[in-house]
Amino acid sequence: MSADNTTLHRCSWPTDDPEYVAYHDEEWGVPIRDSQLLFEKLTLDGFQAGLSWLTILRKRENFRKAFDGFQPEKIARYTDKRFDALMADAGIVRNRAKIAATISNAQAYLAMHKGGEDFSNFLWGFVGGKPIRSAWKSWQDIKAETPESKAMSKALKAKGFKFVGPTICYAFMQAVGMVNDHEISCFRYYQV
Repeated sequence: MSADNTTLHRCSWPTDDPEYVAYHDEEWGVPIRDSQLLFEKLTLDGFQAGLSWLTILRKRENFRKAFDGFQPEKIARYTDKRFDALMADAGIVRNRAKIAATISNAQAYLAMHKGGEDFSNFLWGFVGGKPIRSAWKSWQDIKAETPESKAMSKALKAKGFKFVGPTICYAFMQAVGMVNDHEISCFRYYQV
C-alpha cells in the first residue's frame, strides 16, 4: 500500500496521481530478475517512447491481456490476423511499429534462450549483476542515458531487438532496479 502523500517525501516525478504514486512507492526501482517480467517492462518502456509513463501505466492491464501476459513464446507466433486485432484494440497504444517490434523482440528473446543465454543475466550484466546506487538530489539532475544504457541498447539491437534506444534502456534500468535513481531525499532511496 502506498504511503500517505502528506507524511513522506518522495521523488518529484510521480505527481499526486494515486496510480503514479503507488507505482513509485511499490514498484519503481525494485530489482526484478525474472526474465519474462523484464521482457514485459522492456516492451512497455518501448511503447512509452514519445508518451508519458502514466499513459502506459493506465493501460498496463490492457497490454497484459492483449499480449498474452507478455509470454514471448506466444507473442513470437502472432499472425497477421492477431497483429490486425492488436491494431484495433483501443485498450493499448496502437502503433504499428511498436506492435511489430514487440513480436520481433519476442522472437529475439526466444533466439537468445535457444542459444543458451538467460535474458535476465544478459541484462543485469550491464550493471555487473547488482544495482547501481545513484545519489541525485533532484530529478532534474538525472541524465537520460548512461554508458551502461548505451551499451545495453547496442547489444540488444545486435540481437535483433527494436525500440531499445539508450534512453528507453535507461528508463527500463531505472524501473527494474538496475539503477536506484530515487532522489536521496525520497523515502524509497534506502528501501530499494
